[in-house]
Amino acid sequence: MTTAEHPLPAQAHAGAARKAEGFATPKQDKKPQCARMLPKRVLPIVFLPGIMGSNLRMSAERQKEMRRKDNIAWRPDTLDPSKPINITAAANESPADRQLQLDPLQTTVDIYDPSGLRDVAGDGRHGNVELTPNFDSALLASDPVALPGGGTAVQKARARGWGEVFFKSYGQLLQHLESRLNSTFLEGKLRSEWHDVVGVDPKTWGADPKLPQQVLTAEDLKKLATGCWFPVYAFGYNWLQSNGDSAKIIAARISKVINDFNGSGYECNQVIVVTHSMGGLVGRALIHPKFGNLQDKVLGIVHGVMPAIGAPAAYRRMRAGFEDPGLLSASKANIEASVAAKVAGNHGDEVTAVLANAPGGLQLLPSEAYGNGWLRVHHNGHDLEAWPKNGDPYNEIYKLEGKWYALFRKDWINPSGRSFRQGGGTFKRTCEYLDVAKVFHQMITETYHQNSYAHYGADSKRQSFGEVVWEIMNCTAAIGWQNWPILGDNKQGQLRLVDWDPGAVNNIASLLAEDVVPAPVFARILPASSPGDQTVPAKSSDHQLHSGSFKGIFRQTGYEHQSSYKDPRAVAATLYSIVRIAQNATWKNEKG
Repeated sequence: MTTAEHPLPAQAHAGAARKAEGFATPKQDKKPQCARMLPKRVLPIVFLPGIMGSNLRMSAERQKEMRRKDNIAWRPDTLDPSKPINITAAANESPADRQLQLDPLQTTVDIYDPSGLRDVAGDGRHGNVELTPNFDSALLASDPVALPGGGTAVQKARARGWGEVFFKSYGQLLQHLESRLNSTFLEGKLRSEWHDVVGVDPKTWGADPKLPQQVLTAEDLKKLATGCWFPVYAFGYNWLQSNGDSAKIIAARISKVINDFNGSGYECNQVIVVTHSMGGLVGRALIHPKFGNLQDKVLGIVHGVMPAIGAPAAYRRMRAGFEDPGLLSASKANIEASVAAKVAGNHGDEVTAVLANAPGGLQLLPSEAYGNGWLRVHHNGHDLEAWPKNGDPYNEIYKLEGKWYALFRKDWINPSGRSFRQGGGTFKRTCEYLDVAKVFHQMITETYHQNSYAHYGADSKRQSFGEVVWEIMNCTAAIGWQNWPILGDNKQGQLRLVDWDPGAVNNIASLLAEDVVPAPVFARILPASSPGDQTVPAKSSDHQLHSGSFKGIFRQTGYEHQSSYKDPRAVAATLYSIVRIAQNATWKNEKG
């Protein structure tokens, strides 16, 4: 946009809340330099991504061991569907390499450092941040070239952590929040882009009638936005480690943001947290006194597609790999989901090699609060058995040994064959991580911020695993089915079992030696059959609705889990929720 002035970007300055820096121009340049002064009140928005949504780097030691040319452990933005060679290489990583590359003890978040090496921590590594041409933010505008030490809009976004997260998935949301929240009115009139939120009945976005929402007015927004600005941050976390540990690290980063603003002459008392999926668990731990202990510095939380009490899909994926819609679909969302599935692991052994050794991943399993009977064995039209029976999935399912329907195949846990000290894993250590998961689940089950809002998929057309059902086939009488040994496993949810009586034959080796192996029996995991978002079932998400702790709940349809924040209704519900939370802010300096 051409103007008759040199606009100076609005930006924070150390030690001075209101300060402008101009620059020298040629004598013939008569255009005035016009500074944009930031209000003294600031309410940061902090976004927390879902599992696999934060970029990770390996330790120098692990990089050397694996003989890798760089220290990238996980950076999904580098996977371009238009370059299938790169995707194939990533998808063909062996379970052993996956285990070592994604080791929670040898990985950290890939954080931007402009003073570091360009391709290791600087602009080259964080080149995933690309702002759209129509992105408009006075807070993230490029400095004039003439300003000493000036930065570009992209560099400023990277400094806010935008390059720490899966930008192809979350970049659209970050830009949307930044531009919308800091550009509400123009010459006293509501900007047109706010017409999808202001004056709209929240039922349009699926607001549940049990928690009725009032229509947001222009006056509501004007009162909120006058004298306050809302810088948007994105904080990645190591999704391999316990979400409780991640909450402690995020809490320290949020405290630093608040302290830095206050030290620069602004008034910053709290932040608003926006989460996606697993980030919701981190957000809840963030306000728990035993983890982040940041309840006084978080004004409220907006949860998006959170597996509130876990998701049976976590069991399914460790036995059968990530669901893959296929690259032949014309849907962009399906293409992205297919790429993610191939890289995260299309087979159970690939996923188990990582998640069995990752406390964070295990915390996505259904908790005690999910209830009984979500794992079933089915034959000839009826259930043979269902677990858990006594509300203890940790001992009844996750730690179960020697059963074909157990969560873990022990031989998949440590494909690297390394010792514990060298980065290897054991079933015993996995069980210890499950103990951590159990305690974590118990501590946060009823932990929700008193100023919480949520949106999630409750779509009957987006089938999710509300339960996992093994169906036994090619068998007339399933006698002794609990002890059948596995003769073959395609690692995608289909088993070849042997129908035999362990009381009559000592072991499978003897059976094979006698050459009297009976006809094989097959068992397969049935397709998902519950409403949700193709990953999290509505049953888990609805725990938020039933908790009695939320101010607003939006039960929605039409989007896939990872792509939820690209859906207009999810974004509108998020903006609405942020505004409602922000209305509860109190300020020492009411004039701003």
